[in-house]
Amino acid sequence: MAHTPTGINPGPVTDWIAARVDGLAAPLQFDQIEGGASNLTYRVTDAAGVRYVLRRPPTGHVLASAHDMTREHRIMAALQDTDVPVPPLVGLCDDVSVNDAPFFVMGFVEGSIVFDLADGEAVEPALRPVMRDSLVDTLVALHTVNPDDVGLGELGRKENYCARQLRRWKRQIDEGSDREIPLLNHLHARLEASIPPQQGAGIVHGDYRLDNCMMGFDGRVAAVLDWELCTLGDVLADLAGMVMWWGDDPDARGRIADAPTRADGFGTADDVISRYAEDSDRDISALPWYVAFQHWRLACISEGVRVRYSLGAMGDQETRDDDFSRDNVDGLLEGAERWLS
Repeated sequence: MAHTPTGINPGPVTDWIAARVDGLAAPLQFDQIEGGASNLTYRVTDAAGVRYVLRRPPTGHVLASAHDMTREHRIMAALQDTDVPVPPLVGLCDDVSVNDAPFFVMGFVEGSIVFDLADGEAVEPALRPVMRDSLVDTLVALHTVNPDDVGLGELGRKENYCARQLRRWKRQIDEGSDREIPLLNHLHARLEASIPPQQGAGIVHGDYRLDNCMMGFDGRVAAVLDWELCTLGDVLADLAGMVMWWGDDPDARGRIADAPTRADGFGTADDVISRYAEDSDRDISALPWYVAFQHWRLACISEGVRVRYSLGAMGDQETRDDDFSRDNVDGLLEGAERWLS
């Protein structure tokens, strides 16, 4: 009998999916997909080889405002008929008696995840600029969607996005970290005192980068994934996050130093900024502040994940020390400091 990974009750979950998928061929095989650092992701394969994807929260220590399955499902449902590619949805289960926590199931999108530098170098050279341009164009498409038009106008407050994010992540560090981090507090004060004026409001993905998209075999974005941090607010934060993850900083540590877009042919972060600016009327002169903010924010998120790993909340995944070590968190804070200088 195949091993069932932590976080899955196979019988009840199979019954729930079978009630929503005509012709589902039991039994189902569940395999945890490595790489998720927050919500847990599983590949579900039926006896006929048809694949689906299941998402659920971590199995243990969970911060109060995180890991909202209903929210993530709602966002992807709202974007189904827009120019933003998202996976087709099977359904949401909020009955915790089925799998001990809410979860949702979506269709499996064919393509590849370009996760690190080795993956980037494995991409056919001619497809690398195609991936870059598609990634930017998809972000522009997301930021063009009017939240009110797709039923997301009440997803969150639209104003003061950066101030709210600074408060949220500082609070989660204060409540969830197991150590003192003076530089994090210092940078929080500097960022809070110099927030640029927000230019309108749109849908902010919250963690937009190459390896959070399923890339089609033609090099274009087949589906944008990992919507758990999505909200409404200042969309320049998404652009800044993509710049941070592009890997241009020679002093970056951890995963940013191993970014797939460091491979020749993906271009530079300046290429990303220029293409985005061509299709946007927003003033991007304050982008360095946003990039510093994203470094600080990612440091907070990474510190939270480090604590969750230490408490065994990430299922059967092995601890990824390179991603969520204290050294990597400190490196992100130093990156923020460079962008503010």
